[in-house]
Amino acid sequence: MHALVVGGGIAGTTTAIALAKAGIDATVHEAHDRDSEGVGGWLTLASNGIDALATLGLGAEVTAHGHPTRTMRLSNHTGRVLAEFPMAPERPDGLKVHTVRRCDLHRVLRAAATARAIPVRFGKRLVDATPRPGGGVIARFADGDHVEADLLVGADGLRSAVRTIIDPAAPAARYTGLLNTGGYATGATLPPRFRADPGVIEFCFGRNCFLGYTLAPDSSIWWFANPAARQKLGRAELAAISEDDWRRRLHALFAGDELPAATLVDGSAHIFAGWNTYDFPTVRTWHRDDMIIVGDAAHAASPASGQGASMAIEDAVTLARCLRDSTSVPAAFAGYESLRRARVEKVVEQGRRNGTGKTAGPIARVIRDRVIMPMVASRAARTGASPSEWLFGHHIDWETPVRATPRP
Repeated sequence: MHALVVGGGIAGTTTAIALAKAGIDATVHEAHDRDSEGVGGWLTLASNGIDALATLGLGAEVTAHGHPTRTMRLSNHTGRVLAEFPMAPERPDGLKVHTVRRCDLHRVLRAAATARAIPVRFGKRLVDATPRPGGGVIARFADGDHVEADLLVGADGLRSAVRTIIDPAAPAARYTGLLNTGGYATGATLPPRFRADPGVIEFCFGRNCFLGYTLAPDSSIWWFANPAARQKLGRAELAAISEDDWRRRLHALFAGDELPAATLVDGSAHIFAGWNTYDFPTVRTWHRDDMIIVGDAAHAASPASGQGASMAIEDAVTLARCLRDSTSVPAAFAGYESLRRARVEKVVEQGRRNGTGKTAGPIARVIRDRVIMPMVASRAARTGASPSEWLFGHHIDWETPVRATPRP
């Protein structure tokens, strides 16, 4: 069996690696003409995502980069701490949430794909795919190339071409009302009240913009900001915002807040090019014929969920197990969906709820600070963590044959 994987990001590369472990040949086709070396910001890789990477023998390789993140601390625009609790419940295997640069995660995955002799072809933008007589898929690319495979996996992200080929009526991603930018501040000295402690990620509800930051082992401070924007910006509009423009905007957004945003902005040599943030409430059709979608193409979660990369990695391992253990590709796809849909849609909804508080108005801020956050802190004190075990405690047992039953 040979699989064609469309998309060379986290979801696509991990899927190809997982398929190789299941004994299925795969070739990755990436639309961009080069890899993502040095591209992108940083992310939190949840313990359940690291568990799935460990199944592929990559858990320790990934966590050799970045740093473990044990605690989240939430503050309002005055710098008052609203709540503090563990990022995730303790797991028997000791896995923890880990903060890592996206480029480092990509580098580990690319090296693993190379070590497994998985071909990655760049400059291959998919334009169409049709069933092959007798089974399989014929994929057509913008450069005129035609590729045949026994199955096609769309790991091509929010603007997935494969999703639209499978279902021309598939929904577009839902804009969350937030932009995203950030940077790496070096040599920045924060006031004691805004100390960045090792293993802690700080989340700050500014009046006009949300701020997050964490201390890296090299003493740099990794940060991001989420400016609210009623309308999403087009690619040209985003590209037109220079780093100096972002600096001015962020200074203005945080003016009057007692937060260290200005220090972080001024201490960063570069500011990430901004992007819109999205999620999917639901994607009705994940597969048709011998084509299927995974990762953000099927179920993008808001960055506020902290689970986007982890869900994509879980998808990859689960799909490979289903293909390994099923009697046909359609049966494998159906089994995969039964195992994944309820869980990922629950994550998407949780991310949507987490993101709404970032844009609170004056009245909503008072309710958040005086009612909601004290309740969250109280619950965390009782249970030992704010997230539920179902999310971070998820484990994929590679050795156990798949029995496709819904599991949240």
